[in-house]
Amino acid sequence: MTDPQPAIVASARAAREWWRGATIYQIYPRSFADSNGDGIGDLPGITAKLDHIAGLGVDAIWISPFFTSPMKDFGYDVADYRDVDPIFGTLADFDALVARAHELGLRVIIDQVYSHTSDQHPWFAESRQDRTNARADWYVWADAKPEGSPPSNWASVFGGPAWAWDARRGQYYLHNFLTEQPDLNVHNADVQEALLDTARFWLDRGVDGFRLDALNFTMHDPDLRDNPPAPDDGSVRTRPFDFQLHLYNQSHADIGGFIERLRALLDSYGDRFTVAEIGGADPDPEMKAFTRGSKRLNSAYSFDFLYAPMLTPKLVEASLERWPDGEGIGWPSWAFSNHDAPRAISRWAGGGDPQRYARMAMLLLASLRGNIFLYQGDELGLTQVDVAFEDLQDPEAIANWPLTLSRDGARTPMPWAGGGNASAGFSDSKPWLPLGPDHAALAVDRQQGRADSMLELTRRLIALRNASDTLLLGTMRVVEAGDALLVLEREHQGETLLCAFNLGDAPLDWQPLQPERWREWVMVNDARIGHLPPFSGLIAQRLG
Repeated sequence: MTDPQPAIVASARAAREWWRGATIYQIYPRSFADSNGDGIGDLPGITAKLDHIAGLGVDAIWISPFFTSPMKDFGYDVADYRDVDPIFGTLADFDALVARAHELGLRVIIDQVYSHTSDQHPWFAESRQDRTNARADWYVWADAKPEGSPPSNWASVFGGPAWAWDARRGQYYLHNFLTEQPDLNVHNADVQEALLDTARFWLDRGVDGFRLDALNFTMHDPDLRDNPPAPDDGSVRTRPFDFQLHLYNQSHADIGGFIERLRALLDSYGDRFTVAEIGGADPDPEMKAFTRGSKRLNSAYSFDFLYAPMLTPKLVEASLERWPDGEGIGWPSWAFSNHDAPRAISRWAGGGDPQRYARMAMLLLASLRGNIFLYQGDELGLTQVDVAFEDLQDPEAIANWPLTLSRDGARTPMPWAGGGNASAGFSDSKPWLPLGPDHAALAVDRQQGRADSMLELTRRLIALRNASDTLLLGTMRVVEAGDALLVLEREHQGETLLCAFNLGDAPLDWQPLQPERWREWVMVNDARIGHLPPFSGLIAQRLG
């Protein structure tokens, strides 16, 4: 990669809302850094490593759940929204983390899980006692059909029916995920108030925004209508959930009203940020609805790339064109990997060099219009780990073995010291998941200061994005999307950049019209105007 030329002036950061075009670094706390030697990452471990994150040049961190939980779904089953699980530390540890992050210029975003709780949450313990208690309607309860079967045909994401029988109430309760994750009845105004109070609790502790987990599952059809069958598209179906169109167990129109209440609360605290996780077979309409205008969420988290088995120009084109720069259209957020999806370079590199692919993919991510998310280890080029069945922790992976989303393989510990102990500096004891066999060689200390490393490339690419109004805020147009060639145009206030990529494993000859009017600005994997080697890319700046 060449160093950026001084022609692009670093003015965008001061002028924009801090989150618009931001680079956000996701931390999965169990696997980031273990400070107390129990094999599980924790909040003090994160605090100790914040200098590394700040050194990347990112704007914010997003921390996956660290709340009190029985850990059936590793924190996404919350038993107390307003406390830290002892595995991760204390509220004082969280406060120290926020204070240190802010000292380093990092914003702090945390997960909020509003669609369901743990069955160990006091709200559910009260709700299940009888049909007349103060929280009787805080969860989704329904009578059995006359023959005793569940009230509808809804299926759980994690397998089996989405209804569980509770003998104390003589009713079924809804759980779109694990049986131990009963769904909150967010139609209930008292539940909404309790969730807003939870948000206020963390805002008062200094957090800068929320990533809203499974937001489209927060409200269901009160009439409990059956979901219709999904057309058979030839794909492998590993769960009953895959056989249905999810029209009624999620995505109720009233979710928008709750979002507006939440946004009003965040706006009262100033420059806060909200991003929604919205999964499903066709999330785009909901993503647009949840981010439309100025009273809803700032952004939505796209799944377009997270489960894609291949990265193709056509996929990029289709994804980007769903988010044009238009009045009333929300601001997109992009990620190639996260804690729920197999690591991108292992999905996409095929038989090619995964480290070469990682370099090209990082340039592509840095070129996109919207917010970009890095998952811990992306800056090192970490690959997906093939976790043996006996080492699996993820309930979904265990239930669907061997046809699994391989979430554990993306959740393995962060390698900090390649020449250190067996856990590569993550812990002083055996980690909760095994490290990848190639991860010690990719450790932070092995790449630190090495000009040709993935880590240093990531720092340089984030720096050039931060210094460019055009990359942060400019319009985007797909110029070409062929079998392997992808060309994007970014434009802002008279400056035009061309971002050209070869996503294939064979070299390509490519040059823009009037090549003499273009200057190579950034090149990765020996790309140049006129020639793009396999898995390479460049950004060119128009002269005059």
